[in-house]
Amino acid sequence: MNKNELKPACVFEQFARINEIPRPSKHEEQMIEYLKAFGASHGFETSVDKTGNVLIRKPATPGMEDKATVILQSHMDMVCEKLVDVDFDFHKDAIQTYVDGEWLKAKGTTLGADDGIGCAIELAILDSNDIQHGPLECLFTRDEETGLTGAEGLQAGFMNGDMLINLDSEDEGQIFVSCAGGRNTTATFHFSREKAPKGWFFMKGSLKGLIGGHSGDDINKKRANALKVLSRFLYQTQERYGLRLVSFNAGKLHNAIPRDGVITFAVPEDKKEDVRVDWNVFVSDVEEEYHVTEKTMKFNLESCDAADVIELGVSTRLIQAMQAADNGVFAMCQDEEIAWLVETSNNVASIVTTKDTATVLSSQRSNVMSALDNQAATIKAVFQLAGAEVVQGDGYPAWKMRADSKLTALAVETYRKLFRKDPKVLGIHAGLECGLFSEKYPNLDMVSFGPTLRGVHSPDERLHIPTVQMVWDHLLEILKNIPAK
Repeated sequence: MNKNELKPACVFEQFARINEIPRPSKHEEQMIEYLKAFGASHGFETSVDKTGNVLIRKPATPGMEDKATVILQSHMDMVCEKLVDVDFDFHKDAIQTYVDGEWLKAKGTTLGADDGIGCAIELAILDSNDIQHGPLECLFTRDEETGLTGAEGLQAGFMNGDMLINLDSEDEGQIFVSCAGGRNTTATFHFSREKAPKGWFFMKGSLKGLIGGHSGDDINKKRANALKVLSRFLYQTQERYGLRLVSFNAGKLHNAIPRDGVITFAVPEDKKEDVRVDWNVFVSDVEEEYHVTEKTMKFNLESCDAADVIELGVSTRLIQAMQAADNGVFAMCQDEEIAWLVETSNNVASIVTTKDTATVLSSQRSNVMSALDNQAATIKAVFQLAGAEVVQGDGYPAWKMRADSKLTALAVETYRKLFRKDPKVLGIHAGLECGLFSEKYPNLDMVSFGPTLRGVHSPDERLHIPTVQMVWDHLLEILKNIPAK
């Protein structure tokens, strides 16, 4: 299969155009202008709110004017991750895609199918003249990936629809009807620097090649967190020999599991060979611990030039906090029918060291808001005890399942009709914009589904091509059978 054979062609043509447009989170200006021009060129009413969300309205096809208005929704921004040795500027360069069997991939970067493929589906429907549907509103939100700020800033009354289909899910055959809420915690350590004691030896340790992935959807898949792995070695070394920390940098995004990191530190000269032996044992242990999920991890330890170190009291507490901070699954759902679903988790997402600060970002999630508050408080307390300045965002709410949802019933019925099997109706341990929509539009009937994606938020991101056709067919069948308002 080559790219010219991808089906539905109308969707992949739109996706190819989208991937020519730089659209990092918080820098979606070119995409906004493209959408405005697209709407205008088709003669559709097009609006942009003060946040930068774009709404394009398309009238019903003849004979379907009495149907309930459906909102199709996706987010225009993408996570920008690349392999360390790839020269690529996400603010200027077009994503380079290729076909690998049944999968569409990008060359050394994230693919942008999260959620570019949702945008492409919307644009293909807007561009069509042979699809049956009632009144449509196509919403494209900005800055979903760094905190759902586009949906958060959406004005009440901007949309008029009765039902909303979110096209930002990643497993075909699964219809999502609820999602987790989330909150970010930022802990900043302030310090001065000083010369290391005489006779200390400087070393640099690094870890790369981890799978990473989505900090919600992939948090239960036993993937290594580069930041937490390196923290273990720092804590172990500090306890055994004493240690002076120069820098610790790992991770990039709050919603991605860190894939790589670098630590620079000093140890007493007479302990350097012991540290090297410990490193080799540690590497072997970690490789065995993650032998199923992390087959490409690469460790390296080498000597490096001397540098000023972080004052001892702060670096000691920082390393202790990094060891103590909970990471991964904290609790599974208690309800028997969804006992397989993660309820509460934390992702220690990044650490950045500068001349006089070290800033740690972590992301808490839960489908139960009281449990989210507790997990956020737990992480806050760890860093407070370590003397850090801690700031927490307001976060975003969970989306609660609606028992009387007509849209869910229709989505299940049409899926069963098309594919002669039942879809799975689920909740998801990730933030969907539906939670924020439900606050401002409490009467909206909503579902979320989409084609199959793997490796999202990492350069391994890939789109399963056959599922795009399935989602397209399913969506068109839903639109054709939307009830009267």
